[in-house]
Amino acid sequence: MANARFGYTPTHPGEVLKDEIEYRKISQRKLAAQMGISYKVLNDLLNGRRTLTTATAMMFEAALDIPADSLMRLQLKYNMQQAMDDKTFMERLNQIRKYAALL
Repeated sequence: MANARFGYTPTHPGEVLKDEIEYRKISQRKLAAQMGISYKVLNDLLNGRRTLTTATAMMFEAALDIPADSLMRLQLKYNMQQAMDDKTFMERLNQIRKYAALL
């Protein structure tokens, strides 16, 4: 059901960034220092344990020349997929829709 929305499984932007950093042979520690963020924050983001923020996307754009808006679209689609996979949340939405239909 959830994949029908996108036609594919959305990718966390960290996965794309991690591939790019590895391809360019850039040290995560050096990149973190250049961007002014901690190594842990960068590593968590690259491994999908942290959400990409607008500010961080803009920092990646400055550091790697990867468009921030493209990274944010990846994050949005990933977040939407996560929400659609949450059965409790989806049931809540269904209840809201039922109530709204009565208005």
